[in-house]
Formats: sequence, C-alpha cells, structure tokens
Amino acid sequence: MIVGAHVMLQSRNPSADKAFFGGVLNLPSVDAGGGFLIFGFPSAEIAIHDSESNDLHQLYLMCGDAERFLGEMERLGIACTEPKELHWGTLFEITLPGGGRLGVYEPRHPRPTGAVGALKPPTAKAQPKRKAAKPRAAAKKSAGPRKAKAKARSPRRAKGRR
Repeated sequence: MIVGAHVMLQSRNPSADKAFFGGVLNLPSVDAGGGFLIFGFPSAEIAIHDSESNDLHQLYLMCGDAERFLGEMERLGIACTEPKELHWGTLFEITLPGGGRLGVYEPRHPRPTGAVGALKPPTAKAQPKRKAAKPRAAAKKSAGPRKAKAKARSPRRAKGRR
C-alpha cells in the first residue's frame, strides 16, 4: 500500500535550503516544475510516541557516524548543537541556511529491515540494468492427482517402469 513518504519543510529561505540538501547533504533531486525540487531520501522509519496532543510531527535525519557527520558540518561552517548521548542514539541539531533547525541522530536502537522502495544512499554506485529475464514455466507442483494421471497416460513413462 504505502510506497514512501513525502516530507515538507517550511523555510524562510528555500533557495538556500535546497542548495544545502543538494550540495551539502548530497541528496538527489528532480525538478517537479518551475524549480520546485523534490529530494530523494534514503530509507525512513516512523515511531509513534505518547503525547498529550495529536498533529505534532517531527523530522529527524539519521546518520551512520555522528562524529564524522559533525566533523564534516564543522568543516563546512554549518552550525550544530552539542551532541547528546542518549540510550537510543547520539542526538544533535544542525542549523539550515534558511535559519531552521533540524534534528540529526546516529541510531543505536533496532531498525526495521525491508523498507518498501528504499532509495540507496547517494554514495552507492548504481547497479547496471539487466535485461528482463524471460518468463519461466510455472514451478512444478507437488505430485497430486493431476500429475499421477499424466504419468499413467505417458507411454514413455509406462515403458521405462516395466
């Protein structure tokens, strides 16, 4: 049923934030028309938390190595909060060029596998396309009454068994 998620970020400077997502985070994008970029995203997960109110949603990016990510952000002059070590991961925030802050963490919690339609990370090399395989004959079914009748009618089978 679900093939993905569409996340919307509101920004006071969308051009700068688009440049950040494409140029700094290296996320692939498509132009949906008129310069409206939609960025591809690696696999995602959804967690449901207790809350006193509904309709409160949060977005966190996940990284594989918080220390390395923070070092790269520092090298690029991107402001980050001090990382916090929590039981479920290392958490910090980055400040986007448009002024918004976005949570990032390195997870230590179990992660679901087999995400539907998950994108490969931008650093992964694309696999060459293979030609579509020709359809194979249907898999052999267990020897039921139909197969038993076919064996009985086959003259070759009958001779081979004598």
